[in-house]
Amino acid sequence: MAQALRLEEKRTVGLVETRSFPLPGPLPLDSGEVLEEPVLAYETYGRLNKKRDNAILICHALTGDAHAAGYHSPRDRKPGWWETMIGPGKGIDTDRFFVICSNVIGGCKGSTGPSSPNPRTGRPYGLAFPLITIGDMVRAQAQLVDYLGIETLHGVVGGSMGGMQVLQWAVSYPERLKKAVVIASALAHNAQQIAFNEVGRRAIMADPAWRNGDYYGTPGPRAGLAVARMVGHITYLCREGMDRKFGRRIQHKTGDKFSPSFAVESYLSYQGQSFIERFDANSYLYITKAIDNFNLAPAGNLEAVLARVRAETLVVSFTSDWLYPSYQSQEIAAALKEAGCRVDYWELVSDYGHDAFLIENPPLSALVRDFLS
Repeated sequence: MAQALRLEEKRTVGLVETRSFPLPGPLPLDSGEVLEEPVLAYETYGRLNKKRDNAILICHALTGDAHAAGYHSPRDRKPGWWETMIGPGKGIDTDRFFVICSNVIGGCKGSTGPSSPNPRTGRPYGLAFPLITIGDMVRAQAQLVDYLGIETLHGVVGGSMGGMQVLQWAVSYPERLKKAVVIASALAHNAQQIAFNEVGRRAIMADPAWRNGDYYGTPGPRAGLAVARMVGHITYLCREGMDRKFGRRIQHKTGDKFSPSFAVESYLSYQGQSFIERFDANSYLYITKAIDNFNLAPAGNLEAVLARVRAETLVVSFTSDWLYPSYQSQEIAAALKEAGCRVDYWELVSDYGHDAFLIENPPLSALVRDFLS
């Protein structure tokens, strides 16, 4: 009862269930290969109205999944990854909207990815899993939307890699969404962003336990994946926020020469160790590669590609985000405007870095709520 009261006070969607959607047939990929018997894990919140025109699709970032809001059981200590944004009366109001979130193709939380059984062998795909793109992820999501009986989405919303999916939706299915919300994202990765992802990938592949991707049934490359997460997590924060939270505070005094002693060292170690319990190393390789390869107009003429967009678009960035700095969001907004699209851009003040969109953020919630309304 105490837990139920606490959930009610948080304006949560409450208890939710992750479902599985087997796609009706093979999924053709941008690489030219075909993914046999693909499955998407997904969750929904709120109710679809009689007109079936109040649906909003949420697109998650690199390490996200279908569990965006609510709790899987009354004993859960943590809710879905965007509980701060999704729920009754929140930025994405489940009293008004039917909200959908799926784990991307290539993921490891219920959707088909490298850890899934290969139908041809019965064993996990490993590196036999084909390369995927943001376009492939969106193509699978479109089939999920079809399955749910929705012709037109009221909106598609996402941050970071999720923002790339939103842009791909707006270009690939212009007639199927009315509003698009792109948060802390980019038209394409710059060299520094690719470099950080490559360091993470190399940390995984340098771990002897990676075994060329064939580690299933073993502990796997835990050390390499932990380092990849630590490197990534640094980019999600910012100097001001890290100084405020950690400074040079000593957390552990130890006689060991290189054991973590500073609070920030212990924090990163915790992030790395907790990550290896919930994420697959090969999925990390495949998804980061898909992000790095994302480019709406690989052959050039971005204006012509964006001219397909019909959705009204909201683009948001944060002042302290140095992983996806504001200039990249400004490029998105400028390119859409130049292509004749309806677009609104906001830069929000925050010292939480790239993670600003994932934490409690009243200005962001208000922006999204007003835009979707």
